[in-house]
Amino acid sequence: MINIFEVNETNKMIEQENLDVRTITLGISLLDCIDKDIDRLCDNVYNKITTVAKDLVSTGTEIEKEYGIPIVNKRISITPAAIVGGSACKSEKDFVKLAQTLDKAAEKVGVNFLGGYSALVSKGMTKADELLIKSIPEALASTERVCSSINVGSSKTGLNMDAVKLMGEIVLKTAELTKEKDCLGCAKLVVFCNAPDDNPFMAGAFHGVTESDAIINVGVSGPGVVKTALEKARGKNFEILCETIKKTAFKVTRVGQLVAQEASKKMGIPFGIIDLSLAPTPAIGDSVADILKEIGLEHPGAPGTTAALALLNDQVKKGGVMASSYVGGLSGAFIPVSEDQGMIDAVNAGALTIEKLEAMTCVCSVGLDMIAIPGDTSESTISGIIADEASIGMINQKTTAVRVIPVIGKKVGEVVEFGGLLGYAPVMPVNTFSCEEFVSRGGRIPAPIHSFKN
Repeated sequence: MINIFEVNETNKMIEQENLDVRTITLGISLLDCIDKDIDRLCDNVYNKITTVAKDLVSTGTEIEKEYGIPIVNKRISITPAAIVGGSACKSEKDFVKLAQTLDKAAEKVGVNFLGGYSALVSKGMTKADELLIKSIPEALASTERVCSSINVGSSKTGLNMDAVKLMGEIVLKTAELTKEKDCLGCAKLVVFCNAPDDNPFMAGAFHGVTESDAIINVGVSGPGVVKTALEKARGKNFEILCETIKKTAFKVTRVGQLVAQEASKKMGIPFGIIDLSLAPTPAIGDSVADILKEIGLEHPGAPGTTAALALLNDQVKKGGVMASSYVGGLSGAFIPVSEDQGMIDAVNAGALTIEKLEAMTCVCSVGLDMIAIPGDTSESTISGIIADEASIGMINQKTTAVRVIPVIGKKVGEVVEFGGLLGYAPVMPVNTFSCEEFVSRGGRIPAPIHSFKN
């Protein structure tokens, strides 16, 4: 039973501490849309999405009004498009046509993003996978709402270095084709290792093939709530610090659970998972970096940062799993540079480098996220960054990802504006020593020994 104290406490979190439900993401299987004819495929896809998701936005708005809980985004994820389009798409242009159909469907139902223009190539690439990957620059340049993700490795299969090398080229081409918008296409493209099937966050969301026909996944977020709670634990020992984070994560997750159950009931679609990631925004007071500072760091990047982030991530998960039986997705702490004012301040202060961010990703949810790099960065350097981050995920049996934005025409220290939730970012330096011979070897890096568990 919820008492009046808990109601007032939740209201305070919403009004003063930036608590929100970051997204309701409706996962839709498009396996039954597959056809050998590209026009029929596109018709099937458009009709299925606009039918299943027709009430998504209105349902989210209704829940917001009923409970007073802000729901920032309503989104869709689909079966990886390389699978859906495998029979009909015989060229890159065919896949672009499919992407544009997805964009029209997303616009029709009113969602802000649709994820799943994806390929899963951790062990090898089919012809369809390769065509989709090569179509990404044009697909993202010619659509507004479509997001793309490519899974290049896993702890079970190793790293597909052919795909890693190709993605270095694709990231740079995507930047070039969207340079009039400050290379915004790259903000809608993420490269994964160990990509989860039920992630509600963009740009990495897709509807896994093991999922049911449709599913409701909810992503909650409360960096401001956690930061405010920790203000009361200043100077206290680690036991009190950890208990404070756990209790706060529990409360935040319960809000997400309520929204998920209501959305599921109203739409008649099963509830999937709660992703309890701490996802920051450019808003003041909604920063993971500020949490790390409240824990005791002058800036993220200072010695002790990785330990503090490990503690935060673990306690968030411990609190969340007590609040919901179905916790999934990525769940933990996001550290995107452009979307977190505290991270931007740390970069500008010289405390935070790409190398330190890479170390931090060993213990947090995702990886190198929303990082602007010089536009003249080479394809092989981007591939090397992807390989480094993917290897962390592969060895540690966790999800890691790379979403870097080579900003054409910008140099280190300049600022690029993305707008909205994507924020702005200072262009960060990258190590320019060559890794071209390494990434050009071809083939796969084998899976680690601990993958052999059968």
